[in-house]
This record gives sequence, C-alpha cells and structure tokens, in this order.
Amino acid sequence: MRILLLILCLLTAQTAGAEGLLVIASPNVPVDSISREELAAIYLAQKMAWPGGLPVVPVNREAASPVREHFSEVVFERSPRELADYWNRLRFQGKLPPLVQTSDQAMLGFVRSVPGAVGYVEAGQATTGVKILKKLP
Repeated sequence: MRILLLILCLLTAQTAGAEGLLVIASPNVPVDSISREELAAIYLAQKMAWPGGLPVVPVNREAASPVREHFSEVVFERSPRELADYWNRLRFQGKLPPLVQTSDQAMLGFVRSVPGAVGYVEAGQATTGVKILKKLP
C-alpha cells in the first residue's frame, strides 16, 4: 500500500504543469503580454515597476509546490533551491523575495485584488478577473 501511495505521489508531482502554466496579472497592469526574460527580471527583483510606474508585486507558490518547481525550471532554468540561494544573498541587500500563496485559488484571489500583482497558476484554472499575460509550456 505504501508503494502505491509513493507512486501516486510521484505521478502527481510529474504531471504538475503538464498542461502548462498561465502567467496572470491584476486587471490594472498596463501590459497585455510579457516575455520570459521580463518575467525572470520581475521574480529576481531586477524589474520593480510596470510601465507608468505601478509597483510590481510578484507572487510565488510555496517552495515545495510542483507548480513552483515547474515555473522555476521554465522561467529561470534553475531549481527552487538555486533560487533560494539567490534570495539569501539579496536579503543582505534589504531585498525581499516574492510573496507566497499556497494554492491556485489563493493565487488567483490575491492577484485579482492587489494592484500590480503578477503570479502563475496551472493552465485549466478559471481565470475570471485577472489578465493572462503568457502561457508557459
């Protein structure tokens, strides 16, 4: 029985993001699309504002999330662990990592209600009230 549960967990982790991810933003964000490079700059605290000056509010899934792992590999070509090391170095400069939400529903609610927010959810989620800026593989 334990082996069956382990296999099921591994299959679930491998299929996370199988349909891809949607990069979502609050409705007031002044862009309709985003490049992978711009997205990486936002999540690495290298781009802090949208055109027009609205502050960018990046939001991640929790560190152990298969969705976050998929996002990190596609956008940064790095694992969440490597990014954690990056953020540990930036904390000494007074920079904080992106906020964290623990589910697609929480991510959607946060991004929908916070001006300038940007996040990601698994494709196939109902995305009412947010902009879709990009579909990631």
